[in-house]
Amino acid sequence: MKGIIFNALEDAVVRNFGHDTWDDVLDDADVTGAYTSPGNYDDSELASLINALPAATGADLADRLRWVGVNAVPFLGKAFPQSFDNIDLRRFLPTLNHIIHPEVRKLYPGATPPDFEIDERTDGTISLRYESQRQLCWLAEGFVLGVANRLGEKVTLSQPVCMYTGAHYCDIQIAFHE
Repeated sequence: MKGIIFNALEDAVVRNFGHDTWDDVLDDADVTGAYTSPGNYDDSELASLINALPAATGADLADRLRWVGVNAVPFLGKAFPQSFDNIDLRRFLPTLNHIIHPEVRKLYPGATPPDFEIDERTDGTISLRYESQRQLCWLAEGFVLGVANRLGEKVTLSQPVCMYTGAHYCDIQIAFHE
């Protein structure tokens, strides 16, 4: 996994809880914490950090990953401001596979971001099909919620199909509210 995700996690923890808490997370996870954005790090290191997050981030893995996604968006917005300019969530989501992830692959060789398939339904909801061997669908949910917050949109999410219940993909349903 690319270091920029670790940088975004550090930023989220420091912004919400302070530098001492980040140091505690690193100690509890038994990792060095020396992450460079283009660096490659083992997925297990991210898992250790997620498990070491303060209880205030969530009671279980799903809640903690969502918390990370929501709270990583300010950092990612600073790193990639052009991705968030003059756009709404309906137009942002299709950029994931066609603009953002190809850019990530150029900037960070060896990156393996997830694949998304976006389907806008006749009822106005969007189906975001998530596929990745990392099984970080709840992190993807958090990113969606964080981007919606950044863009001033109100959404609710559901996930009727999930890899954690035996499927080979996740289907994140996004409903928009006025």
